Amino acid sequence: MRVCILVSRVRVEEKLLLEAFREAGAEAEFVRIEELPFRLGARSPLSGFQGVLIRCISHLQALYAAKVLESQGLPVLNPYNTIQVCGDKLLTTLALMEGGVPTLETFLAFSPQAALRALGELGFPAVLKPVHGSWGRLLAKLNDREAAEAVLEHKKALGGYMHSVFYLQEYVEKPGRDIRSFVVGEKTVAAIYRSAPHWITNTARGARAVGCPVTPEIDRLSQAAARAVGGGILAVDIFESPKGELLVGEVNHTPEFRNSLQPTGVDIPGEMARYALEAFSGAGVTEGGSGAGG
Repeated sequence: MRVCILVSRVRVEEKLLLEAFREAGAEAEFVRIEELPFRLGARSPLSGFQGVLIRCISHLQALYAAKVLESQGLPVLNPYNTIQVCGDKLLTTLALMEGGVPTLETFLAFSPQAALRALGELGFPAVLKPVHGSWGRLLAKLNDREAAEAVLEHKKALGGYMHSVFYLQEYVEKPGRDIRSFVVGEKTVAAIYRSAPHWITNTARGARAVGCPVTPEIDRLSQAAARAVGGGILAVDIFESPKGELLVGEVNHTPEFRNSLQPTGVDIPGEMARYALEAFSGAGVTEGGSGAGG
């Protein structure tokens, strides 16, 4: 089977995935998305592959590539619908709520005045996030009304449509860590604690990864979150509340895992590659993608 790993940049994760596909007996190769024109309504430029694993860093690149490739009949992971939901924090929160998955108290506002009213109900401290974004960037912990007024004023002055959407969530007093679990298909393959003295516990911001046992509760919650957003190859961020509850914060559709291999001892890229090959072999190819078996 020929598998395309569609990338914008080849990182450690992509190299490990390439090796995992080849160890599983597949013929895999990288294709850089910036070098590839897509003619809509025509034969796919990737029609020589039987499946495409999308590993683009840009949310929009991943989203649009998945949509076009699916329209051309190629099996894609993650699928368009999953990328669309996971790449937007508002859509993720709504999907989790609709799926009955415990998540954070959240408000949406479209003006600083409405955001302040929402904070009056949410209480302080609270967290202001961009609806699109990753790696813990542009998050603001609002400790009181004065801090909120200052941040909201800055966002209004910056302009742009992203700064006119105010996505506000309750602040969870975490025990110096959160949990990230890795879901591959219908299996929770591994989990880590991300520990840091800072309230933002992303490994991209310096958090330390420590192995976390996949308890029945973590497994159940991770699977429920994955189903809610459409399934696939995902990472689920879970918070431990002071009351002992587990709450899902976000779901990532292009999970990084380099820092999770040693702490967990799990062959995460191998799990991903094996699942992808099973999915691609069972998906078939529509007429629009003819030649994918080439």
